[in-house]
Amino acid sequence: MNFKTLLVEENQGIININFNRASEKNSITTEMLREINMVLDYAERTPQNKMVVLQGSDNFFCTGMDFKEFSESVAGHDSENRADPYMNTIKRFSLIPKIIVSKVDGQVTAGGVGFVAASDYVVATERAQFSLSEALWGLLPAMVLPYLIRRVGFQKAYSMTLTTQTVTAEEAYAIHLVDSLSNNPEQAIHRLWLRLRLIDGSTVKHMKEYFRKLWIINNSVEQEAVNLISGLLSDPRIKENITNYVNKNKFPWE
Repeated sequence: MNFKTLLVEENQGIININFNRASEKNSITTEMLREINMVLDYAERTPQNKMVVLQGSDNFFCTGMDFKEFSESVAGHDSENRADPYMNTIKRFSLIPKIIVSKVDGQVTAGGVGFVAASDYVVATERAQFSLSEALWGLLPAMVLPYLIRRVGFQKAYSMTLTTQTVTAEEAYAIHLVDSLSNNPEQAIHRLWLRLRLIDGSTVKHMKEYFRKLWIINNSVEQEAVNLISGLLSDPRIKENITNYVNKNKFPWE
């Protein structure tokens, strides 16, 4: 499989998705979301593939929405809904009958935290760092939060949102944002694979569906998050914050 934003490898039941936008700190574009879903489509068509591993490159796992793409859409008066594709992708992580693993070795920001939080299992090295930076731009991590709260609890998710401070790998492990802390993540994932390859895909599907029913995440919660983000991204002040950063390298607080 050949993609513009991803490098994809298939190896003995595992599909590795490498975010391949290192020059843009692996920020999320509409094309990246489309390609991720193409890989998930393929995973669902191939019963021999039971695990999908997400990973970054060059010290960046994923840094959230691509501001350049958003700024260009504003300049071109593009009214495309940018929230739905992201929400649908992390929802799919939580429901697809495949095991989604995030392998984190570097910076994770904003929407990248959502990828991690919606994963079934997270392996991180000591170099991993996590932060929700949205409030600095006038935004909120509305689509991330239902999955993040499910992992770390209400107050810690609120604190990360409010303070925008970085959470270290050790702190992330302590609050259960990370499941396994290892500086040999390949080995950790291999051990996980040896165990999980024995579980049938239909069991994974039923497990995910049942755990979803036990938590607050439902279609109404997800749609409310999409509506909030769509409204914020149409706010002239927030558009100006982002375009000033892209065009003038000027932060909102400067």
